[in-house]
Amino acid sequence: MLRLTDIQLPLDHTEADLKEVILSRLKLNAAELINFNIFKRSYDARKKAAIVLIYTIDVEVADDEALLYKLKSVQGQNRITKTPDTSYKFVTHAKSGSYPRPVVIGFGPCGLFAALVLAQMGFKPIVLERGKAVRERTKDTWGLWRKRELNPESNVQFGEGGAGTFSDGKLYSQIKDPKHYGRKVLTEFVKSGAPEEIMYVSKPHIGTFRLVKMIEEMRANIIELGGEIRFEQKVTDFDIQNGEICGLTVNDHETVKTDHVVLAVGHSARDTFELVHAKGIYVEAKPFSIGFRIEHPQSIIDKARFGPNAGNKILGAADYKLVHHAKNDRSVYSFCMCPGGTVVAATSEPGRVVTNGMSQYSRNERNANSAIVVGISPEIDYPGDPLAGIALQRELESKAFILGGSTYNAPGQLIGDFLANRPSTELGKVVPSYKPGITLCNLADALPAFAIEAMREAIPEFDKQIKGFSLNDAILTGVETRTSSPIRIKRKDDNLQSLNTKGLYPAGEGAGYAGGILSAAIDGIKVAEALALSLEKKYT
Repeated sequence: MLRLTDIQLPLDHTEADLKEVILSRLKLNAAELINFNIFKRSYDARKKAAIVLIYTIDVEVADDEALLYKLKSVQGQNRITKTPDTSYKFVTHAKSGSYPRPVVIGFGPCGLFAALVLAQMGFKPIVLERGKAVRERTKDTWGLWRKRELNPESNVQFGEGGAGTFSDGKLYSQIKDPKHYGRKVLTEFVKSGAPEEIMYVSKPHIGTFRLVKMIEEMRANIIELGGEIRFEQKVTDFDIQNGEICGLTVNDHETVKTDHVVLAVGHSARDTFELVHAKGIYVEAKPFSIGFRIEHPQSIIDKARFGPNAGNKILGAADYKLVHHAKNDRSVYSFCMCPGGTVVAATSEPGRVVTNGMSQYSRNERNANSAIVVGISPEIDYPGDPLAGIALQRELESKAFILGGSTYNAPGQLIGDFLANRPSTELGKVVPSYKPGITLCNLADALPAFAIEAMREAIPEFDKQIKGFSLNDAILTGVETRTSSPIRIKRKDDNLQSLNTKGLYPAGEGAGYAGGILSAAIDGIKVAEALALSLEKKYT
């Protein structure tokens, strides 16, 4: 097949228009075109009144080599190439005979794909997930949102599917992916019920309700291939002898013998991080970010981004990505933007308040929300102990709990009041979506002064890019502290094992090697491959 890039067409084009451009680019008549499919579709909205769709198309013709040779002298030939092979290739398969079963700790996107690929290669992994199966977990999550009842082991952070289950279901990343692992992830999602369009739209997403069904399908696939999924199985100790993992203790009493372990816990597994550190496994502090969730009417964002084309079905609900470098040398940026979504209670520890963003596939809720966060670093803001970032997170989350009234309400403030440094006393036109509710206050008390200063400077600057961003009635809800893991469990570059613990494969967000569903899933594939090759070398 041949790949055509940079095909630009107006929003209202027809399939016939697209076919005509393909034929023109390739100098073909209709009879010579066997088939074509869309590899990627994005848009250019710089001219809001004339937004264009941009396509990458894979085309099937009778003799692609001959056609490429014929087109060599045609101007723009660099936009026509052979379609690369993006299919996934397994690095090995389990040979006949027995291997010790590898263990995957955590069943979020990273653990899910590590287990899936290991199962597909025939290594029959055991998955230990501290939380519950996804549907039971959903009930517990609603328990906090509706009844203010927190289950510390089953919530937005812990349980089948990981934190990504209660999110926008974003499936894009800026990581380099020369081996096309991302295509493997998307392909498996589609096989499990995701919409086909995630294979080609530029910013694919799924939404929570669809993710639930997909995760169940993938779990069933792993089990069918010989894998085993154990829920409510919290790893409480590591058996490490002579610098090598030999087994695990689960729920303080059960022993699981294994010498190959994927540590795929999420960024909120603080007790596991403490255990890892106490066992002498190498850990270091890493940067993360702190801030608030901001909510605007989605219509404001749509109009600012798409102008007269706001509401177009192909474009959907508009998003944004904003960055500002403040005068106090802090970077302020938008993070995890959820068009047409809701702000959710995302704590996993009693007496603390944490926010996150979520949306369904339709993205049709009235508000847009995003984290507006300030970057912090261990060198400046939490020096010393590798776990000092966790202590800072807990301090801020406890403060937010008190500011919210100690009922799991979140502290909130109108943008106009935040910029003027005065407490909010009543809501305006924007209705906050956070459940169980918000308590109005002055959010200046919720974060360090440098973060408040930087955000007060950034929001009016963001308004220059998104008109209405500093709307007086827009709502800030605090606090956002779980943007990424505050630690990194370092691993070797060649075999992806812990720096000082053989057989342990730190992976995904919790270990500091991913940020989001797609990158975590890709990291799961990478460690599964490394683990499989190690098993094969050791036992054959």
